Amino acid sequence: MAFRRGKNKTESYFDYSLLFIILFLVGFGLVMIYSASSYNATVEMDDAMYFLIHQGGAAAVGIGAMVVVSWIPYHFWERFAVLGYIVSIILILLVLTPLGREVNGARRWLNIGISVQPAEIAKLAMILFLASMICKIGRKVRSTKGFCVILGMAGVVCVLVWKITDNMSSAIIIFGIAFLMLFVASPDYKRFVTVGLAGVAGAVAVVYLISQASTTEGMNFRGVRILAWLDPEKYADDTGFQTLQGLYAIGSGGIFGKGLGQSIQKLGYLPEEQNDMIFAVICEELGLFGAIAVILIFLLMMWRFMVIANNAPDLFGALLVVGVMGHIAIQVILNIAVVTNTIPNTGISLPFISYGGTSVMFLLIEMGLVMSVARRIRLKDV
Repeated sequence: MAFRRGKNKTESYFDYSLLFIILFLVGFGLVMIYSASSYNATVEMDDAMYFLIHQGGAAAVGIGAMVVVSWIPYHFWERFAVLGYIVSIILILLVLTPLGREVNGARRWLNIGISVQPAEIAKLAMILFLASMICKIGRKVRSTKGFCVILGMAGVVCVLVWKITDNMSSAIIIFGIAFLMLFVASPDYKRFVTVGLAGVAGAVAVVYLISQASTTEGMNFRGVRILAWLDPEKYADDTGFQTLQGLYAIGSGGIFGKGLGQSIQKLGYLPEEQNDMIFAVICEELGLFGAIAVILIFLLMMWRFMVIANNAPDLFGALLVVGVMGHIAIQVILNIAVVTNTIPNTGISLPFISYGGTSVMFLLIEMGLVMSVARRIRLKDV
């Protein structure tokens, strides 16, 4: 971090630690995307660098956007919070139109000159909108009515993302962001414990009921994924295949891994090796050491977020940082949990590291918001 003396004998804060972490994760992600995808890119695209070039371009645009956003006072975006909320809903609905594009059986993208995923835009819009709404409501957010209104408005986007784009993982992330921001803004923790316990009880009940099914006939793909999670070997030829291949990659990596670029599972065995399952390739090539190092980098990022949020000039800035922190933390936890078969398989990427142009661009814009908040922190001259 560095400081700059101002005319009013205060010092301007800039978090170089966070900037280094961001650039490291983006750079590491590009290396791992090339390592994980080069074989399939050669076979399918006749270009080993196909995914690297596309991700590199998106990352470059994202870093440029991050720099620009970091210099703009974060309160500037507050006036667009409601508009962003409405636009995100419209973009989700547009997936149902001819502008929608289907990839791997899922209709989650929009083709508007470039391919974008509305769910990623909705995450950023939700952070801005909730931060603005919580600040406008003020103390009323602590009431049951205020609590339900905020969760309800977040729930609308969650349901649309889930039902229209069939993207349950993004819906969970958006709900988690709203839940965490409300948790920080409200001192009454009883209702959060109640909602949390109800959610866990519901999930346990669903898993139990599905596990008692004698056949998968008539069961949707999520139910089959739960059965494959409980017994991946039984479904090794179908739903459990990806999970087993990921576990093989993790197990074969050992402590120090086979070496960068030396993964065997990426050679046509592990589906989505550059996307959802890239953490398995990291474990295979860099071993337990590399996996723990990646987790520690994300923990360092969370620590820097907490420092910035605790010292933010106002509640709006603190909530923006908390929202971004929740987004990344939830996504990292879910991705690693899926890859290690701790939870049922669901399509979710590892922030900054997995392939995905829309994802990395909007994550970097979120980083720009965090750095904008950090720039407004003032330290008295001692």
